[in-house]
This record gives sequence, structure tokens and C-alpha cells, in this order.
Amino acid sequence: MTRTTPAGTPLGDSFHVYDTTLRDGAQREGISYSVADKLAVARLLDGLGVGFVEGGWPGAMPKDTEFFARAAAGELALRHAVLVAFGSTRRAGTTAERDPQVRALLDSQAPAVTLVAKSDRRHIERALRTDVAEAAEMVRDTVAFLVREGRRVFLDAEHFFDGYAFDPDTSLRVLTAGVEAGADVVVLCDTNGGQLPLGLADTVGEVIARTGFRVGIHCQDDTGCAVANSVAAVQAGATHVQCTANGYGERAGNADLFPVLGNLAVKLGMDVLPEGGLAELTRVSHALAELANIAPDTHQAYVGSSAFAHKAGLHASAIKVDPLLYNHIDPERVGNDMRVLVTEMAGRASLELKGHELGIDLADRPEAVDSALRKVKDLEARGWSFEAADASLELLLRGEIARTDPDAPVAGLPFELESYRVILDHHADGGVVSEATVKVRVAGRRVIATAEGTGPVHALDAALREALVPHLPWVEGVELVDYKVRILTGGARATVGGTDAVTRVLVQSSDRELEWTTVGVHGNIVEASWLALCDALVHKAMRVRSGVGAGGLRG
Repeated sequence: MTRTTPAGTPLGDSFHVYDTTLRDGAQREGISYSVADKLAVARLLDGLGVGFVEGGWPGAMPKDTEFFARAAAGELALRHAVLVAFGSTRRAGTTAERDPQVRALLDSQAPAVTLVAKSDRRHIERALRTDVAEAAEMVRDTVAFLVREGRRVFLDAEHFFDGYAFDPDTSLRVLTAGVEAGADVVVLCDTNGGQLPLGLADTVGEVIARTGFRVGIHCQDDTGCAVANSVAAVQAGATHVQCTANGYGERAGNADLFPVLGNLAVKLGMDVLPEGGLAELTRVSHALAELANIAPDTHQAYVGSSAFAHKAGLHASAIKVDPLLYNHIDPERVGNDMRVLVTEMAGRASLELKGHELGIDLADRPEAVDSALRKVKDLEARGWSFEAADASLELLLRGEIARTDPDAPVAGLPFELESYRVILDHHADGGVVSEATVKVRVAGRRVIATAEGTGPVHALDAALREALVPHLPWVEGVELVDYKVRILTGGARATVGGTDAVTRVLVQSSDRELEWTTVGVHGNIVEASWLALCDALVHKAMRVRSGVGAGGLRG
């Protein structure tokens, strides 16, 4: 795999993309990977084309020890990545050969090892309680021992930037001990995350100029600069960059792998991933978020669902002419896509672009576009929001088309509501049961159905299904998969019946083929839910009648 420097000079395999999600990233509050999770994370990173995957600290963490054992037993067949074990240098007063923690690194059978070593004299003297000479010898002895045993060794110089600013000679002495003993790369670690890009880049460049060593970078995000610091270090000459997926890590996190890769590949022209890897960034980012059980960051650079979303009408007008006028890259390059959000800020171009996304041609329907735009702005002012409710927006657009074009198909309710009622029973034992009754006319017949549920909306949904399924069998295949409620106050409340507040409900539905989201707004939460549920069924009925999917609809 040929890689290049920012200047485009071929370097063979000499630029390292190094991921430490399974060790440093796992220190994030709320993350606890099982061994099966760790194997799945490693496979995803390897599939992306990352060069090195740090699996954890064998000997110190039982799960990490088991992970390396299962990897060595054949459960982890890596195609691109080299598996790395992480650990510390030997303790003071012994030898690497006799140190059980160092022996555990060998027992892991990982072909590469990253050693962490203090490079700040204050930490050496106060935390390790030894002197600089012994600290350097701990590095030299451990690196030399692992190299003799056939391991490739990286040295993480912990607290390097703070230590270099305090006493550069000590920090360089630690690096020199590692390189002279055979370390492949010395990694300068911004352990406290306090650096800024210009100062960090100056230090990286100075270290390289003074030593000629091969240098890597590892940044924490305590100043919000971890990605910028990592890219600046590469521009200053670092050829090894350590990151974590989605920036996971303790405190404010680490340098986020995906924006770092996006910047190196797209902005600096570096071939840091195998062919096709760049287009997998978004998919892999979201898959790793799922394994971490953390919702993806919608505003994450390059891979977030909002990274290429446009709301203002001015933006949409320009995008209609050329999408790159308001996108810094073609989102497809990183596996993402562009979205146009329709809100009260929307203009005609926004609606036309959104219509195209939903499979509706509005180009020759100016009256429908103007009418829909007025309606969207009016509804948004009253608390409605169509940003995350594409299905309701599609129904609104089709409704306006039908109103201005008698020949257009009408998207209407497949039933007629007579009334519904919801009651709540609180029993003496503390149990709470909701019961709903609906009266509808469907297929020319009056139908009454009653059902219970864990809450009023659940009961209402169940009663409606019981009434409709005998006459509309497709209703049985529609599932309510998510339900979100937001109480709105302020400007919206004064325009909706004079109530103190209104409720916005988003309902996400699925028929096992597609997912779609609808919205309802009302002063009463049950009525808001009813409006969203009805839109969900109207949307499905429209698709059943047409016999086609939902265009570009997303849930």
C-alpha cells in the first residue's frame, strides 16, 4: 500500500495510521467493551484499512488478556492492520526479562508492542520516584529486550510536550534511550491535552530537527484541538498518528480518527487508507458507535448525519446551482450524503431540492411550491418541525400538489375518525394501565375497537390497529420503533389555542423494508401523538397504493 507525505512524495508503508480505541478510547466514561465487542471493533478498523490496532493492556486487564488469547487462537484474522499490545516499561530495580508485565506483552503474541514511558522529569521524580538515569535505563532495557524477542516497538513518551517545555534535555534523553535500543517510532504524547496547534507543531519540528528521530503524535482533546494538533504534527513531520474512533477517550476524549483521516486524505492528499477505505468512513464510524452503545454525534465532521445538512434558503439556492458551493467536499467521498432541511428558514430552492430527494418533481409546479412554503413557515411558527420528519413533509408536499392539480393523486387517511377516548387506571397496588377506544369508518363500515397499553399512546396505537387490521391487512406490518416527545414553550405556545405549552411528537415507523418519521403538534400530548400516528399510516397507505418505495426518504 503506497502512502504519501503532504508534499506527495511516495513513502511506501512508512506513514502509520494507529488506532487506540480498544485501550485509550475504552477509558471514556460509559464505555465497557466485552471481549466479543473488542474483536468486532478490531475487525471494523482492519476492514477500514487502519495500519495498527492497539488491542489493550495484556496482563493488566483480564479482558485484554483474553482478547489477545482469542486473537492468537485465530478469532481475529487481520488483512490490513498489525495488532499491537500496550504496556509500560519495566519497573525500577529489576530487569525487563524478570518483569511479569513485560513478560505478559510477549505472551500476548502481538507482533508489535507500544510501551509508555514518562518523559517529564517532574513525573519521573514524583510519580515514579526515581531519577532520570534510571528512567532512561528502564526504557532502554525494555525496548531492547522486546526487540531481541522479535517485536516491533513503539515508544509513547507520556507528558512529552509539558515535559519538553519544563526540561527538554530530560525528555530528549528518554526518546534517545528508546531509539538507540531499537524503537521504531517515538510518539510525542500530549497527555494532558493542553497544547494548541502552532506551538505543538513548532515543538514537533524542533524535536525532529534536533534528533532526526522518526516521530509520532498522540493528542488528547482537552482544548478541543486534538484533531487540529494531530494534523499540524503531521505537517511538521510526524509520520505516525494515533487516534481513537469518534474521539472516544477519558475526559474530553482523544483525536477523532475519522476527521483526522478525512483531513489527511482529502485536504493534504495523503494516501492513508487502502483503495475504497475513505468511502467507508461514515459507515464504520456509525458501526463503532453502535458497538460502544453511544449515539453517533450528528455534527461530527465528515461522518455526522448533519455534516452536509443545509438549512438556510440561501444555501439551498446555491446548492441547486452547484452542491460544492456550500460543501467543502463531495460527501460521497467519505460515504456520507447531503441533506436539505426544510424549516421556517427554507426558500423555494430548499423545497425543490427536498422534493427531489423525496422523489417528487416540483420543478414545474410553482404554485404548489409557493403554497407549501407558506404552509411550512406557518406550521413551523406554531411548533411543528419537519427537519426530522421527512414522511410528514412528503405528505404536505403531495397534498399541496393535489390541491393545485386536480389530476394528481391524493394522499389521505385510509379511514375516517369518528372519535377516540383514552383513560388511565391507577390501581391500589401501584399498577397503571391505559385503555383506549377508537371509533372509525373503514371500507364503508363503522368499527369500534378497544385495547390496553402501557401508556396512553401505546393503548391508542393498539386500539387503532385492532380496528384497521381486518380491513387493511398491511397495517399489521407497520411497527412503531421510536417515539420522542418535546414540550415547547415561548413563542409557539401563544399561537396554539392559548395553552401554556404545546407538545411536539415524533414517531418513527417501520415496515421491515423502510423506516419513516412523522410529526404531530398539539396542546394535548395524546392528540399530538394521534396526528403523528395518522401521518405514519397515510404514508404507508400511499406506498401501498403506488406499489413503490418512498424515494429518498430516510427515517
